[in-house]
Amino acid sequence: MNSFVFRLAVNDFKKKYAGSVLGAVWALIHPLVTVGMYYVVFGRIFPNQRSSGSEIPFVLFLTGGLVPWFYFSEALSGATMSLHEYNYLVKKIVFKVETLPLIKVISAFFVHVFFSVILIILGCVYGHTPTPRLMALPYYMICLVIITLALSYLCSAICAFTKDMAQIVSIALQIGLWATPVMWDINSLSDNGLKRILKWNPLVYVVNGYRNCIYGDGNVFGRAGDALYFWIFTAVLFLIGFMVFRRLEDHYADVL
Repeated sequence: MNSFVFRLAVNDFKKKYAGSVLGAVWALIHPLVTVGMYYVVFGRIFPNQRSSGSEIPFVLFLTGGLVPWFYFSEALSGATMSLHEYNYLVKKIVFKVETLPLIKVISAFFVHVFFSVILIILGCVYGHTPTPRLMALPYYMICLVIITLALSYLCSAICAFTKDMAQIVSIALQIGLWATPVMWDINSLSDNGLKRILKWNPLVYVVNGYRNCIYGDGNVFGRAGDALYFWIFTAVLFLIGFMVFRRLEDHYADVL
């Protein structure tokens, strides 16, 4: 089953760009253009409207936040609509429907690996050569994949009954981009109350983790309390998401 899911994920990745001249290169162009646009706006045009919280070059700080965010956004958006996209498989009795959100999560991971390498190279360009801290990066990748999959099960199950869920996810991702310290440093906030509220967002732990692996200091895994909160939150979310997905599974073929 594992090899079968992987093959479906590869096919899903290829299908996105089938028929286009540049093919899978488009998967790389969009994130690169977005990084460049944000860098020009916040790094050059309005440099005083952002804060990297340290002497770290803003383009490195920005890329460290956008790399995990791009994956989360792409994977969740695709997984939310996965039951609709593969409705012909949902109606096959012998097919395990719970693999469909997983296919989207794996498919998006291919591009994420490429951009993670770009992030490492960018760190080297700015003098942050790889250290043993980089060995923690796969850990944060796992964190990101699991929380994305957990939310994907919940959103895809609801979306099977109403496509409005896809629009809700799209809006939530727009808000989440600014609620997560992707283009700003949470440590730069002077309001400790607001800082504590924003840290309830479990993606704060992941985004800071990616940055710490490239150029951070101190404990690469952050505070024990932050890690404990992340895994408790993710475990509960996964349990709820998967239970809802399985509870509604018998009705998917009827509504799709």
